[in-house]
Amino acid sequence: MNLSFHIEHWAAERPFRIAGREWLSFDSVVVELSKDGAVGRGEGLGVFYLGETAVTIAADLDLHAKRIEACADRAELQRLLPPGGARNAVDCALWDLEAKIAGRRIFELTGVSPRPLQSVYTISLDAPQRMAQQAAEAGDYPLLKIKLDAGQPLDCLRAVRAARPDARLVVDANQGWDFELLKGIAPSFADLGVEMIEQPLPRGADQSLQGYRSPVPLGADESCLHGGELDAAAARYQLINIKLDKTGGLTHALELAQAARARGLKLMVGSMGGGSLAMAPSFVIGCLADLVDIDGPLLLKRDRLPGMSYVRARVQPPEAAVWG
Repeated sequence: MNLSFHIEHWAAERPFRIAGREWLSFDSVVVELSKDGAVGRGEGLGVFYLGETAVTIAADLDLHAKRIEACADRAELQRLLPPGGARNAVDCALWDLEAKIAGRRIFELTGVSPRPLQSVYTISLDAPQRMAQQAAEAGDYPLLKIKLDAGQPLDCLRAVRAARPDARLVVDANQGWDFELLKGIAPSFADLGVEMIEQPLPRGADQSLQGYRSPVPLGADESCLHGGELDAAAARYQLINIKLDKTGGLTHALELAQAARARGLKLMVGSMGGGSLAMAPSFVIGCLADLVDIDGPLLLKRDRLPGMSYVRARVQPPEAAVWG
């Protein structure tokens, strides 16, 4: 098996802001694995709040290149690389390569039944009136994910709700609140029809959620990177957001989804952004999830070709030419 990889830069349609960070582009590493005349591809963006970038992912791949090329299978890869962007790109490339060599689709290999998915459309953090404008311009999208920080969360949400009284809403604080703020505004968020609040408190500082009965279900993103953190998250949250860059690929993401369901948790699939090559493996987890956030290509000025089909954030299963 031969390994090659390169860094790609994808410009954002508009500045994409969350609590404490802004993106003008999404940078990723694309891995290609070739064997027996077939080429499998995978894409990793990394976990930015753990210090991962496209440059660090490429360095990890370069360091382990020979051992990756000698990998017998995906199980060996799990032992070779830790969870993160590098393992994600390689793991997804291995799935794609296996599908191509076998002449079978990813859904046959995983046993997951494909279905069209309704993704959220993300409203970037901004002043309340500008967030309302984003929401109004997204009138074709029935499910909105609202990025908030500790600045004016209730004002921003009210502005969005006034602009889109018809929309389903979920909220993502990206670790930007404290417990007192959460307790103070959660009842108003419930009154405004918010269906879920994602990662309200910082990773490693969310112990106060244990025993707290929130009027809006809470979701763990940064507080549950992989299966090793599931037990703690299950005691504090009602939903787990699975991202392949966190789990280190589709292989462990499928394991985490099964383990979370066994604990009675709801599932969400998300991403660190990116185009169709990054979204396609996440789509597989989306077929198992209650909430889907794979709108990465909709946030870019352009997607790769061939890409996945998005119509009003309704996403069709990826074609074989895209991935898997």
